[in-house]
Amino acid sequence: MRVDPYYVRNLVSSLDQAQASEQQLTSELSSGVRVTSLSTDPVAAGENVSLLNQIQQDDSFTSSSSLVSGQLQVADSALGSVVTELTSAISLATSANNGTMNSSNVKSISNQISGILNEVLSLANTSYQGNYIFGGTQTSTTPFTMATGTSPAGTSYNGDDNVNYLETPSGQKIQLNVSGSQIFLGSGTNSVFGALNNLVADYSSGTVNTAQAVSDTQALSTALNYVSQQRVTIDNSITQLTAASDAVTNQKTQLTSAQTSLMQADVATVSTQLSLTETQQTALEDVIAEVNSASNDLFSKLPA
Repeated sequence: MRVDPYYVRNLVSSLDQAQASEQQLTSELSSGVRVTSLSTDPVAAGENVSLLNQIQQDDSFTSSSSLVSGQLQVADSALGSVVTELTSAISLATSANNGTMNSSNVKSISNQISGILNEVLSLANTSYQGNYIFGGTQTSTTPFTMATGTSPAGTSYNGDDNVNYLETPSGQKIQLNVSGSQIFLGSGTNSVFGALNNLVADYSSGTVNTAQAVSDTQALSTALNYVSQQRVTIDNSITQLTAASDAVTNQKTQLTSAQTSLMQADVATVSTQLSLTETQQTALEDVIAEVNSASNDLFSKLPA
């Protein structure tokens, strides 16, 4: 009896493959992960890297949006308070302009508007987590300072007019700020600080120059409307950011589900494959054992 040596070699090679397959399937079953290395499934491994990169981008945007969302909310709240203060100042000025107040009352109006001016200055210098939000990109410098050496007093802006944006994973750019100069100084005719400083000076002596005071009151009304317009920009950014954050959250959920489906092992299928592989391995071992036994019987019958 002659045993084909290549037949034995093929059996051993098949046994090696079965053992390797058993190890792979056992690893998948214990870890729950189908693709454990690049060689296991190069295409799936490449897709997994792409999905993980997209998920990472979504996580980065979510982290950034959480921070800037707080900043936008603070900016909106501050401008809402500014609108309230300016409305009160206009009401006080209108009362002083009707010509029925005595000198003491007019001076009192001046002091009250001066208090409003200081409150608006404080709101214009609002900070969030240590950064000034109305200074453009000059977030570490107090945006507005008051010079009281003249009458009317002057207000200077120390920031810049740069606008910050946050880009979404889809490429949309969301405006994150409006410069303090644009909001509170405007173009001159709609300057919040200009109008307030003028009104404080108009009533400080107790004598009202009605024409001038009415003009300055109208200027403050114009400034109030302008602030409200700038607040709309902030409100729109909040709306856009909320929508983008919701979209990114949904996208991440879908990407995570796809990544899980791609990489997760099908336990039922793997268990079946493992059982078949173990059966195949046992059968191969039995065949190899029989071949070795047959070879030994043959050689034992040869003459010495």
